[in-house]
Amino acid sequence: MDTEAPHTQRGHSSLREGQGWPRSAFSRTGAAGHGRRAPGRQLTWRRAGALGVLCTVFLLLLSNFVVQPFLIPSRSMEPTLKVGDRVLVNKLAYRFGDQPRRGDLVVFDGTGSFVRERADGNPVGGLVHGAASALGLAEPSDTDFVKRVVGVGGDDVVCCDAGGRVAVNGVPLDEPYLYPGDAPSVVPFRIVVPLGTLWVMGDHRSQSRDSRDHLGEPGGGMVPVDKVIGRADWIGWPVSRWGAVGGGHG
Repeated sequence: MDTEAPHTQRGHSSLREGQGWPRSAFSRTGAAGHGRRAPGRQLTWRRAGALGVLCTVFLLLLSNFVVQPFLIPSRSMEPTLKVGDRVLVNKLAYRFGDQPRRGDLVVFDGTGSFVRERADGNPVGGLVHGAASALGLAEPSDTDFVKRVVGVGGDDVVCCDAGGRVAVNGVPLDEPYLYPGDAPSVVPFRIVVPLGTLWVMGDHRSQSRDSRDHLGEPGGGMVPVDKVIGRADWIGWPVSRWGAVGGGHG
């Protein structure tokens, strides 16, 4: 009895290892297998990351050359545009020879006309903010503005005529887009718009700093046409305000 017991134990042990339960194999599939991430899962995450990068690059290219979301930061264009609206700026509107027309809502770089030239700041911070602004996730640069074109090159713009209205080339403007209760302007002016520039004003005249506020400064409040970024054609957000932005007078 005593001599067969060790033989029986060895037999069971050999049977376990020989019939599919070798210790080395068990160790590889158990211990090593649990410590390694599945290749399929790694591939899925890589694809998702690559797809995210491609989508971001596509949106940045789209916003730089075709349509750019623009976050409205102030009340100067009420009731047409409200704070928090994201308008879609058509960058192709004036790309092929067309010029801004009276009544258009334009987004423009006000450097040199509405704001002074200034030294560049932190380039990295500017790049990050610029990308977020291009995607409509952050407020636009403080040099970018949205206003309505009231006069184009060669126009004689006067406020106010005998009826208290803005007149262009002797014709009084019908301005249904004005904020309720606002006068066309409490600041009297008469200007002739130089060729290649625009005279622009906000729809909420009492809350808008526009061409009127820069009459005595270099440039006289005129916006060079080549500083126009594009035309605000649509409201893309919020969903309740989806739709085209109608133009004003022709």
